[in-house]
Amino acid sequence: MKIHIVRHTAVDVEGLCYGQTDVPLKGSFEQEAEIVKQKLKNVPYDAVLSSPLSRAKRLAEYCGYTDIQLFDRLKEMHMGDWEMKEWSEMDVSEWEKDWVDTPTPNGESFMQLYYRVSSLLDELKTKDYSSVIIFAHGGVINCFRIYFGKSELTGAFENMPEYGEVMEFEL
Repeated sequence: MKIHIVRHTAVDVEGLCYGQTDVPLKGSFEQEAEIVKQKLKNVPYDAVLSSPLSRAKRLAEYCGYTDIQLFDRLKEMHMGDWEMKEWSEMDVSEWEKDWVDTPTPNGESFMQLYYRVSSLLDELKTKDYSSVIIFAHGGVINCFRIYFGKSELTGAFENMPEYGEVMEFEL
């Protein structure tokens, strides 16, 4: 099964910690979304999946998909009490020592994110699909990279996908 995973377009927030908060997209959304739409126009698909967060779902809709399956497991990492706080105003030093296994306060760890994303990929293996298109977030895409052996767990945040980037994997 081919999986095309798409990162949402640019968000209109700066310096804030956000994960599962439904943040607005930049005013350049339509221009960015049109580029993604053109990249996907000849991609065959059996199913379209998306995070329910508006920044991913809106892109899927813009690209013309109507039968979109929404999955909470495709949401970005839950940053808990840090959601929508200024990075510069938070002390994240303890969390940074072991962000893989340490959850954010009242949120989740990267490993918890990885487990929920990989459980969805394991479930997809049981489906009779040839090609799937998925709209999601940077952290989720990095989980895909790890799952498919394209990245190491400890380097998950070092190589974030670009906004609007489309990647292909073979499941």
